Amino acid sequence: MASHKIINLALQGGGSHGAFTWGVCDRLLEDERLEIEGIVGTSAGAMNAAVLADGYAADGRDGARAALRNFWTQVGESGRYSPLQRSIWEAMRGGWRVDDSPGFFWFDLWTRLFSPYQWNPSNYNPLRDVLQKSVDFDRLRTVGGIKLFICATNVRSGKVRVFEKHEVTCEALMASACLPFLFKAVQIDGEAYWDGGYMGNPAIFPLIYNCTSSDVVLVQINPMYREDIPTTGRDIIDRVGEISFNSSLMREMRAIHFVSRLIDGGHLAPEQYKQLNMHMIASEQELAALGASSKLSSEPAFLEHLFTIGRATADRWLAAHFDDLNHRSTLDLAKTFF
Repeated sequence: MASHKIINLALQGGGSHGAFTWGVCDRLLEDERLEIEGIVGTSAGAMNAAVLADGYAADGRDGARAALRNFWTQVGESGRYSPLQRSIWEAMRGGWRVDDSPGFFWFDLWTRLFSPYQWNPSNYNPLRDVLQKSVDFDRLRTVGGIKLFICATNVRSGKVRVFEKHEVTCEALMASACLPFLFKAVQIDGEAYWDGGYMGNPAIFPLIYNCTSSDVVLVQINPMYREDIPTTGRDIIDRVGEISFNSSLMREMRAIHFVSRLIDGGHLAPEQYKQLNMHMIASEQELAALGASSKLSSEPAFLEHLFTIGRATADRWLAAHFDDLNHRSTLDLAKTFF
């Protein structure tokens, strides 16, 4: 078997849980047997994708790893004094939820009663400053290297908009991460955009149409399955959000499964249709246990905790599946998405 493997990455969004993806990417970049051809990302996944691609353009895999650490360190610093902090009781329990903090209570109430056009008329978002300090957008758009695709949702049409590498700006990344209850829609060329998770978290088709590698590694951070039925108002809203943000991905994965079956059955010509090898790196139980509210926490220690989980998860996945890359799928689409 060839020791050099070419892969594509599909990075989900999920607030600060994107630091888990940071850990996964750090471990994958560390492995010199791997080459990343293209990345598609949404929301926090879009941030990771753009920062990684820019760092790679500057100084290869070491530059990408350094850029990701710098970005998440800045995210932690910008949120160090945020009112969305875990309570002293949660900290004593060793948890990371912010549900029982006074800051979260008032934040949750305020965003239910008022729109961001009312309570945040200046549309302040500290993430914009972090991105502008972390990414050289001129270099990102013009220097070759990793192919990049960023997903956002067109507010008027409800369709997914994919920004290709030469189109990626700070505003495109802000659009991909624009939660409509927190921020005004992002205007780009006369169109308004919300978080890409509503229509593609992330979309897989840009990798199918624009990359030669048949291997797609999905880094999942939104739980597909939860054992407990939500009974509180907050838990119900959180679960509806998770289902909504996974729905477009589930539909696309079912379509990929259908086409793969037709190719395997000889009903479609393999030279005309790409047979994908699908993989997934996930730590569903660990991330689900953190609670949806923790996605709003940018406490530096929490981000490092997620990074550590991500690296360990990717390390286990590589040990189990590296030889399968470029040969076969390791993700059972029927079992996972049907």
